[in-house]
Amino acid sequence: MSLKTLIASHVTQYVTGESRQMKLRANAERKRQKEGRVHQAEYFHVAGDPYSHLVLQVLPALQARYALKVKPMLAPPPRDWAAPERQKLEDYSREDAARLAARAGLSFADPGSQPSSERLAAAEAALGALLDAPDFAQRALAISEALWTGAPLPAGGAAPVAALAEADAAREKLGHYLGGMIHYEGEWYWGVDRLHYLERRQRELGAQKAGAPDAFLFDPPESPRAGADVAAGKGKELHYYLSFRSPYTYIVAERVKALAEAYGAELKLRFVLPMVMRGLPVPRMKGMYITKDVAREARRMGIPFGKIADPVGTPVERGYSILPMAMEEGVGFEFCHSFLKGVWAEGIDAGSDDGLKQIVERAGLDWSRARGLIGGDHWRAEAEANRAEMMGLGIWGVPSFRVGEVATWGQDRMWIIEDALKG
Repeated sequence: MSLKTLIASHVTQYVTGESRQMKLRANAERKRQKEGRVHQAEYFHVAGDPYSHLVLQVLPALQARYALKVKPMLAPPPRDWAAPERQKLEDYSREDAARLAARAGLSFADPGSQPSSERLAAAEAALGALLDAPDFAQRALAISEALWTGAPLPAGGAAPVAALAEADAAREKLGHYLGGMIHYEGEWYWGVDRLHYLERRQRELGAQKAGAPDAFLFDPPESPRAGADVAAGKGKELHYYLSFRSPYTYIVAERVKALAEAYGAELKLRFVLPMVMRGLPVPRMKGMYITKDVAREARRMGIPFGKIADPVGTPVERGYSILPMAMEEGVGFEFCHSFLKGVWAEGIDAGSDDGLKQIVERAGLDWSRARGLIGGDHWRAEAEANRAEMMGLGIWGVPSFRVGEVATWGQDRMWIIEDALKG
């Protein structure tokens, strides 16, 4: 391992570690108390974003449970670099939000298309006029429901140009790019999915109000769930679209395997080139948020993470050149997990022969044979076929999953795949 890789892996281990997070939180709390500020979170709402529509539904309950003031900000949609497949993002977000709403006991029905630009402008004008209202969430929800259902919207309001620009600048300064995001004292919480982290933090700060329920507003479901029926998944295939450069792919790997085994399904490994190696931008801001989000998800699930040796470029290609052999020998998953754990949790340099040899041999493969495959292009056609199929499902990122006609994206959507295996 090179000195540069060694140093970098130790830096990322510190940056993503729980001790640093606790130190930053303690500093933020001391500063808040010194300045005499109340607990305040910034909420970035994007009209036309279905995840934002879901957040509006839980904000009143959040503020009823905690001594937390939420400052709403009306933000524009993500920029092109954050939404390189904008049409796919919009279509998938509606479908995903509808599934999430049903799971979380909320309301959202996918109308099949985005609101028109004229209706979006009208909704933004109406929302902009409410930003200082004490009952913003309730009134904004009525506007959002009208926007999504095709009901009449308030007309004639002025375009909230200044408000949109202010929110866009604030969101970027704080380090994010999407809608439906809540920011509290240095940390981001994405929509309903990550709300439990904010709730836990408020409880640790003593901000929970007397009589507030012990249960979180939405606690992510674990998978596989109790009572799995092995017979239900017999004959089914669980397709696992993965990338060696995706930390989310790493932290979901063992759950995917456990889910397939619990339902007697066949696990199909579908490797694709990472986004950045397919020409899609992954700016530093996005990379930093992803790394920090993966770190807290990994801690919650007891998965080692943080000592990173980024495999982008040649290391990924070296791994993919060996993966087909591993699959043929029946240890494809073992090799994938060995590689992913090595680069995302152990700081192993997969770009070096010493590092890759360690990854290969602990998966049960012969290094001398595997080494002879490095540098070949024999794997590229399969990677491209996997990418094309994934894109055809309306999904462009990993980890993604498919069972029959049901496809979903994200390590926190395994419950959708479990339902497909059970059905």
